[in-house]
Amino acid sequence: MTELQKYLNFAREQAHLAGRLTLGYFHRPLAVESKADDSPVTVADRQAEQLLRAAIEQHYPDHGIVGEEYGRKDPRPGCSYCWYIDPIDGTKSFVRGVPLYTTLLALVREERSVIGVIDLPPLGEQLAAADGLGCHLNGRVVRCSTIHDISRAVGLTTDMEDLVRAFPDRRWQDIWSSCAFRRSWSDAYGHYLVATGRAEFMLDPLLSPHDCAALPVIFREAGGTWFDWTGRESIFSGNGISCTAALEPALRQALCRTG
Repeated sequence: MTELQKYLNFAREQAHLAGRLTLGYFHRPLAVESKADDSPVTVADRQAEQLLRAAIEQHYPDHGIVGEEYGRKDPRPGCSYCWYIDPIDGTKSFVRGVPLYTTLLALVREERSVIGVIDLPPLGEQLAAADGLGCHLNGRVVRCSTIHDISRAVGLTTDMEDLVRAFPDRRWQDIWSSCAFRRSWSDAYGHYLVATGRAEFMLDPLLSPHDCAALPVIFREAGGTWFDWTGRESIFSGNGISCTAALEPALRQALCRTG
């Protein structure tokens, strides 16, 4: 078994366990606090991240960790690996009892995503990918859609107001209005739909690295692509686009700016 396969097996197991932990709080009365950025957080977010951090520190003590709730631990000198954790991506959905939240875990090496896991606890599904090892949904190989006509495409975004605020030049307007239909199936769940062939692109104007670290490798392995609004494959730009390979040229032409 290769080192990368071992990391993938570890990531899949730990993301599943953290997701199961969140289910213990789902659909139950739960105190919701507001963080400094006014986003919500609960005991479920914190405990799930604690579970993941403890497992990483036990099995891979040299590795770095970046988590939404507990910040950054740098890797030890000589180590180039860092884990990115979002214990509940879609906490707003979670606290409202909407079953479309996810647990995200990714392994990044020298700023390149090499392992990505999206666990969907209420749905009993898990999407996982590793460099060169394919993209699998509950063990079954999945691929992005092959639709190449934007008029047949399904477009997604989390929040239209965020899109307007982030890109007031409305560079996205022609693409957005040209597709077959548009939905706000949001957060990582929307990207999961693109990676598994149920939508063709998602425009995400507001992201932190822990929100998207799992996505580049997932889309490389699923036959799609992930890039920011300047056209780079980056998890550090604060925004991102996931799409099918067939629609990538049209999206890049319409959306990407270098300035």
